[in-house]
Amino acid sequence: MHEAEDGSTGARAAATRPVDVAAEVEGAKEQASKLCGYLNKLSGKGPLRGYKPRWFVYDPRRCYLYYFKTPHDALPLGHVEIGDACFSYDVEGEEGQFEIRTTGKEFLMKAATRQVMHFWLQQLQQKRWEYSNARGSGQRDSWSSPTLAFPPTGLVGKDNYAPVFANLSDGMEKVRSDFAMETESDGGRMVGIQSARGASAASTNFSLKNFGTELRNSMSYLRPGRGGVSRRSMFYTNSTNSNTTTSSSSAEEWELVDAPTKDSPEQKPHTDTHRHSFGSSFHFDFARNASRPKKPLLRDMMASGRFGRSAESSPAECNGSKASDALLRLQSQQEALGRMQREQAELRGELASQTELVRLLQQTLRTSQWDRQQVPRPAPAPDPCAASDRAPGWAGTEQESGQLEALLQERDGQVQDLCGHMERLALEKKSLQQELKGLKVKVGEINDQLGMLMETIQAKDEVIIKLSQESSEQIVNQSDGSPLPAKDQEEMDILKDSLQGYKSQNKFLNKEILELTVLRRNAESREKILDAKCTALEAKLCQVESKYLVLLQELKDPVCSSSEQSPAREVISRLLEDALQAESSDHQDHPIFKPNIVSEYDTFGFKTVPEEEEEEERLVAKVRALELKSLSMTDQEVSIGVKWENYLASTMNRDLVRSPELKALFRYGVPHEHRSQVWRWCVSFHVKKFRNNLSPDYYETLLNVARDKPNPASKQIELDLLRTLPNNKHYSSPSADGVQKLRNVLMAFSWRNPDIGYCQGLNRLAAIALLYLEQEDAFWSLIAIVEVFMPRDYYTKTLLGSQVDQRVFKDLMCEKLPRLHSHFEQYKVDFSLITFNWFLVVFVDSVVSDILFKIWDSFLYEGPKIIFRFALAFFKYREEEFLKLEDSTAIFKYLRYFTRTILDSRKLMNIAFGDMNPFPMRQIQNRRSFHLEKVRLELTELEAIRQTFLRERETSQERRSFVSDDEEDN
Repeated sequence: MHEAEDGSTGARAAATRPVDVAAEVEGAKEQASKLCGYLNKLSGKGPLRGYKPRWFVYDPRRCYLYYFKTPHDALPLGHVEIGDACFSYDVEGEEGQFEIRTTGKEFLMKAATRQVMHFWLQQLQQKRWEYSNARGSGQRDSWSSPTLAFPPTGLVGKDNYAPVFANLSDGMEKVRSDFAMETESDGGRMVGIQSARGASAASTNFSLKNFGTELRNSMSYLRPGRGGVSRRSMFYTNSTNSNTTTSSSSAEEWELVDAPTKDSPEQKPHTDTHRHSFGSSFHFDFARNASRPKKPLLRDMMASGRFGRSAESSPAECNGSKASDALLRLQSQQEALGRMQREQAELRGELASQTELVRLLQQTLRTSQWDRQQVPRPAPAPDPCAASDRAPGWAGTEQESGQLEALLQERDGQVQDLCGHMERLALEKKSLQQELKGLKVKVGEINDQLGMLMETIQAKDEVIIKLSQESSEQIVNQSDGSPLPAKDQEEMDILKDSLQGYKSQNKFLNKEILELTVLRRNAESREKILDAKCTALEAKLCQVESKYLVLLQELKDPVCSSSEQSPAREVISRLLEDALQAESSDHQDHPIFKPNIVSEYDTFGFKTVPEEEEEEERLVAKVRALELKSLSMTDQEVSIGVKWENYLASTMNRDLVRSPELKALFRYGVPHEHRSQVWRWCVSFHVKKFRNNLSPDYYETLLNVARDKPNPASKQIELDLLRTLPNNKHYSSPSADGVQKLRNVLMAFSWRNPDIGYCQGLNRLAAIALLYLEQEDAFWSLIAIVEVFMPRDYYTKTLLGSQVDQRVFKDLMCEKLPRLHSHFEQYKVDFSLITFNWFLVVFVDSVVSDILFKIWDSFLYEGPKIIFRFALAFFKYREEEFLKLEDSTAIFKYLRYFTRTILDSRKLMNIAFGDMNPFPMRQIQNRRSFHLEKVRLELTELEAIRQTFLRERETSQERRSFVSDDEEDN
């Protein structure tokens, strides 16, 4: 759970100022603005499943919501990814219960009150919005790099961070503010670090799933060096006001319905979930939830007699909606009955017509049979003459008989068809009669129900009339100033609470839909930008490969010497120009494609390729910058960043504590994005004893004194300001943003320590600190170096401490690197002329910037011993190269620049912290004490010689009389 909230918007953590003595109060100050607090989380399986109190802390580095068993645990039990999550809650659910959905997971939380729930939801929405817009603003080094828990400070931090939200319109912010829920600014004092003291963990707050983590958290309290961490037990009580009425008790329940997945790790106790469909619009399925009892609405109260009429006095338990449904069903059934009756009448008419047709056909058949019987039969022996006379008549009679037989057969077929049809109609008639009987029974039942419903409606009308009369009487009474009855007032309050709850939920869901839509579009835009960037880089790679193939061909078969104007010479010249070309201002802010990997300035503001140098030296500087870039992208550097992320995530509930684990991380180097926070902690740790005894505005007081009174050191400070780091853009001109800050820090220190005032070298120390710290923190870092780390008289006029350290370093060279020391002695090379400046300004302007800041990381944590380690490591790194040189001039020339040829910081650190061991600080202190006495004696002797010389010179001047040339001539 993530963390820092400032006011009602989000995570903002200020620089820690450990002014108080008590470590507990100091930790509380540091975490005062974090988004953190107790929430009940649903977890467990089977009979152990239930709500358990967990301490949630929001981490803005990854937009994670970590949860711990107690506020003092070092390791989290788990986390919730807020960056891609969606939030929801049910108005009629349990008070304070809400849901967080991430990819493949569902987390069910419950706050102490509804107001605390609203506060958490609004804050988490704001954190997700800020994180997503920062991720899409293109201001970070990579798309996967984390955002910072603490806003970066110092010149470099602000220069590289620039948290500008991408394409945020005023209209969008206005819509978001319109949909924002009204919440208390501090969650009712139940959210934040102060809630850790009021809440407590229940005795059943135990999880078998996270048994290993809980065991490690318990053992962490027993580790050495953890004494500053509070070990008080935390107890949590979730007290709720049972008399408080909520909006869930007054409204009919409608909610989003979806079946939960079987493999969901966080199952909900009820089956209702929210289904989202992301696209051009959002679709939701609404349904009633039958798992919880329904509270009756106004019409139900009137039907059941809640306003002065008992439930038993109602003639029926149906409400108005049921009566209307029954009337609709009755009307439809009556229409169906009428249709069936009309169909029955039509069938009866058709049956009568068919019966008449059959009767006529039967009559025709009988007539035809009778006519056939009347036909005379022919004589058995006809006379041939007579037969010839009757032949035409008999032929006609036979023809008619054939026609009658055919007609008779046709009519017989029709009679058979009609008989079958009559049988079918008879069966259909019988079935219709049975159906008619059933419909009559139904009609009777419906008429009975209709009678009951009419009585119910009549009773409700009477209730409505009675309630209307009572309402009018109450209105008259209210106009007279008399209060509502207690029961009516209670019902009115319930309805108002329900209305307010639904309004808040509507605002929240509208804001959630709006933000999710915008975040989805931003994700699509980022994907398009990445595709375009990949395409541009592929095109650039093809161009580079083609150019270097030409160069390789030229190296294989050189033709430049044969012709001064050869094409190959022109190609090589263009390649050199492209290689030395710095990133132009037109492409520096391009979100997709940059023409050069190495820009004009590096991460720390130092110029990458000096313009005033010769072409060969500029090419070497470009090669060096490319090699440093490649070294910073190795897997080892990435893994170190991950280690720091994990360690800082485990310290969200407490301040950093000195330990072997933290010491090892410092020796790897602090990642750029966390250096401001870590340096600030280191400085605060070392100067705590000073700051506890001074007022909080001590630095401002010194600045006011410096403005009002002249200081002897101010003139020298002004002269050295522009000579401090001329190759850094933050100090390169009088108008640069770092010059005024550097002036303030040096002037304040000159009044803080008048014994030193100002010494050349302090300006570079302060300038490096200002790159990652604010003015006041840089001022205290200067105090830590001069008054805590270094011996006395290190930066005074005599530079006594610096001279002593050079002799100590010579002893260590003889001990750790005897071959190289003998080599220097053989050729009478005094390397202290070079190393003196290393110790005075902690390698500033002597090594490449990447190694310089890693040295400073360890230096601010461990102290001056680091200077000796790295000074020896530099000589060890190049020992073989020095041994090959056999000329004092060549050796001294190589001494002046050899540290800038060392680029591999991993190898250098392995030498410093591995090959140079053992390296006890006690040994350095003993050697310092030994050489300090010798140097003091030498300085005393020199002072005596100087005084003797001055006296002799004064005496000789008194004895000698000066005469002019004219007097000598005379």
